[in-house]
Amino acid sequence: MLRHRGPGQIQFWFIALGLGVASGLAAIAFRFAIESLQTLVYGTPDTQTLHSFAEGLPWVWVLLIPVFGGIVVGIILHVATPDGRVRAVADVIEGAALNDGRVEKKAGIASALCSWITLSTGGSTGREGPVVHIAAMCSSWVANTLKVDGITGRDLLGCAVAAAVSASFNAPIAGALFALEVILRHFALHAFAPIVVASAAGTVINRLVYGDVTEFVLPGTTTVEFYLELPAFFILGLVCGLVAVIMMQSVFFADDMETQLQKKLGLPYWLRPAVAGLLLGGIAIFFPHIIGVGYETTSRALTGGLLMHEALVFAVVKVAAVSITMAGRMGGGIFSPSLMVGALTGLTFGHIATGIFPEVSSAFTLYALAGMGAVAAAVLGAPISTTLIVFELTGDWQTGLAVMVSVSMSTAVASRLVDRSFFLTQLERRNVQLAAGPQAYLLAMFRVQGVMRKPTDEGAADEATCAQMIEDGLYVQAGATLKTALPMLDRTGEPFLPVVTMDAGEPVLQGALFHVDALKAYNRALAATAEEEHS
Repeated sequence: MLRHRGPGQIQFWFIALGLGVASGLAAIAFRFAIESLQTLVYGTPDTQTLHSFAEGLPWVWVLLIPVFGGIVVGIILHVATPDGRVRAVADVIEGAALNDGRVEKKAGIASALCSWITLSTGGSTGREGPVVHIAAMCSSWVANTLKVDGITGRDLLGCAVAAAVSASFNAPIAGALFALEVILRHFALHAFAPIVVASAAGTVINRLVYGDVTEFVLPGTTTVEFYLELPAFFILGLVCGLVAVIMMQSVFFADDMETQLQKKLGLPYWLRPAVAGLLLGGIAIFFPHIIGVGYETTSRALTGGLLMHEALVFAVVKVAAVSITMAGRMGGGIFSPSLMVGALTGLTFGHIATGIFPEVSSAFTLYALAGMGAVAAAVLGAPISTTLIVFELTGDWQTGLAVMVSVSMSTAVASRLVDRSFFLTQLERRNVQLAAGPQAYLLAMFRVQGVMRKPTDEGAADEATCAQMIEDGLYVQAGATLKTALPMLDRTGEPFLPVVTMDAGEPVLQGALFHVDALKAYNRALAATAEEEHS
């Protein structure tokens, strides 16, 4: 019952609770690990003041720390991964959609180590990406141990991710909704209760360790003073949507450029993180605020501790640093950097808006809060969970209207210019097409050889006809998917296509793929997906 009807059983909630505790502990342990290694290399365990502390270090040390970190990261990726790529949130989304809620283990462990080193040695990313993948590995182990089906495996994955996000940010509501909105990409009722149980468990773990405190503390009360101010937040949302697109495209552009440069110079890919570390160290000498997660700079933006030109310059430099880090395959997540860039963008806009219309303006720090949510929501493609996580990170629930207006506009703009989110665009660039929904990616899940009729099966195709079609070039290889085969069947109008394997360059008949069989398999998959998402 747990294997095939797990999400509907009370017993499953206890498994969700245990998985939530384990994922929450893993998230806290990862945070402690970062602080420990950071203390060793920089001399301070406080991530909130790393920027200020680094300003007093010798410039050579600031330059070389990211280089050393990059060398270690490159060696780990070279040994433990087939492609030299760090796994993160996009891979968890892919595992949920295409692999019954499972993710890679060996590459995942290597990715966690790389992200830990990156975030401790000057990398300019966030910790939520590796934490989500660590939680996904925990759920994959449970799913494989229980040998559960795809639905239960995905729900276990959602439980683990929700707990990890909640434990990382003390944000139980946003943690649960993040798992549903970003990872599972549906709000099925059967998954809601266990995911909430796991999210609550993760939050309890966080509060037992850190207390019931928010990540950011805002000064005084921030409220919208006058309804005439709301159009300014609409405009801020449009600006933040464009900033989010620039940030995402900068990462992809830097990745392409570094790949081309690496091939041109013949540089081994295990040195790629070290080169990125050298660039980061050079930037950090002049702008140490790019080091690490960036919570200190984000807090200064939210409290109005930066001038307009400082916020603008810091935002530009942070985008460049994030692009270099992620293009260098150093590890880490995009969420925390997007919070920082959003807060800086909002603060810059707030200085301008309140300066032009001071009589109908609230505090300019409110624009920093709204901008933080708007950029992060557009990057993640998650307006609901991001709106809530902004409230939970700050403890300010009085500014909902301003944040919601900005978030709605930014996500509307960004979703038109990229494939819905940073993560889905990452997958599209790897030719994993999930943005269009299950009707697009389900075809890629079926191998032709699993749907074909063999020559010995009832109703098999005539072998003489198959031989003639092969001679005419009308055939499909056994390793192909229905994504390749169905368009061929539609284009040729044939009731079936011969399925072959290649032996010394010559096609050898293995069976035939009938159009009706391919459509039946596709329809069954669509029906199963619809049943899961509406149960």
